[in-house]
Amino acid sequence: MSSQPPVSPAAAAPAAAPATRRRALIGITAAALLAGGAYAAWWSLVARHSESTDNAYVQARVVQVTAQTGGTVVAIEADDTDHVRAGQRLLKLDPTDARLALEQAQAQLAQTVREVRQIHSGSDALTAQITLREAELKRLQSDMARAQADVDRRAGLVDSGAVGREEFQHATAQLAAARSAVESARAALATAREQQRGSGVLVEGGPIETLPQVQRAAAKVREAWIALRRTELPAPLDGHVARRSVQLGQRLQAGAPVMSVVDLAGVWVDANFKEGQLRNLRIGQPAELVADVYGSQVVYHGRVAGLGAGTGAAFSLLPAQNATGNWIKVVQRVPVRIELDPKEVAAHPLRVGLSMNVTVDVEKQDGAVLAPVSAPARPEDRTRVYDDLDREAEADVQRIIAAHRGAALPGVAASRPAARPLTLAPLRSPSA
Repeated sequence: MSSQPPVSPAAAAPAAAPATRRRALIGITAAALLAGGAYAAWWSLVARHSESTDNAYVQARVVQVTAQTGGTVVAIEADDTDHVRAGQRLLKLDPTDARLALEQAQAQLAQTVREVRQIHSGSDALTAQITLREAELKRLQSDMARAQADVDRRAGLVDSGAVGREEFQHATAQLAAARSAVESARAALATAREQQRGSGVLVEGGPIETLPQVQRAAAKVREAWIALRRTELPAPLDGHVARRSVQLGQRLQAGAPVMSVVDLAGVWVDANFKEGQLRNLRIGQPAELVADVYGSQVVYHGRVAGLGAGTGAAFSLLPAQNATGNWIKVVQRVPVRIELDPKEVAAHPLRVGLSMNVTVDVEKQDGAVLAPVSAPARPEDRTRVYDDLDREAEADVQRIIAAHRGAALPGVAASRPAARPLTLAPLRSPSA
């Protein structure tokens, strides 16, 4: 038998290298296929049913409180970070000028009501005068008839000499004087009637408060009363005070901003999605949100409330003019409003401007892209802190009229029962 020479390790190494490389390539390929399959399964089951963005920020109603009338600041009853209630007094201006104007308007209204009473009293006097003129006219007409009879009797006796011509002339003169007196009495009666008719025009038309002169004076009272009330600035809604810019002793003009009230209980998120992401977004789709301030351990739940009417660039201060010069396409974004669960917001409060990561589940496509045309106004976008101003001013007007009208006047209907005297109670302060 012939023996073969042994194979050295140096000769065996080149033969083992291709096998090792093949196993490594097979492992890498298998791992890549496994990762690709896992990604495809994740995209098919999860990713394609959601749209995400980290370009999202917390928004809220930031109501700017402005001075409604001019004046000097004498009290500031709310500061930055304070929580205030709707109707609570935030600021007080010097009310001296407004109070004096109100007192003048009240005095003018009282004087106007008394002038109406005086006109009615003058009308009664004119009625009595008319009665007197009518009686005087009847008496003079009787005297004229008697003088006419005297002239008629003497006219046939003058030619026979039974009545002297001088006596006849005297009777004729008396008849002429009686006729003149009757004409004068008729003119006086017509004048008295015209005076009564003219004075009646000023007060005719119904209750005292409906007369034009009284309404004009009452409008001045309402205007002055509301101007006095506006020296106290109430909070228009519940919220936290921010950006206080007013100081004691500062002279404010009407419309000057003094502070803002932020409603942190009703915050929402404006998520700015890219154009390509909008095709799957619908109103009503659920969303999950994570705030940078709390991290991933706090997840908020919300829903799509609406999509913006335009891109941010379209509403910017200086919108792009893409029709000029060289052009580079920039992907635009549209703000999408996400409403949050109020209970979650109460448990983990947010601030205006905080960053959020938003993921919207777009699997359901039955929602609308635009809000319905007949969508009702949001009830939280109303304030009722100014509703009582007109009613309280009207109560003050009725109190003044009732106090100075006296007894019921002839030909004037009685007004409704007088209101109770009005007390200008201050708005609620933080210590109340």
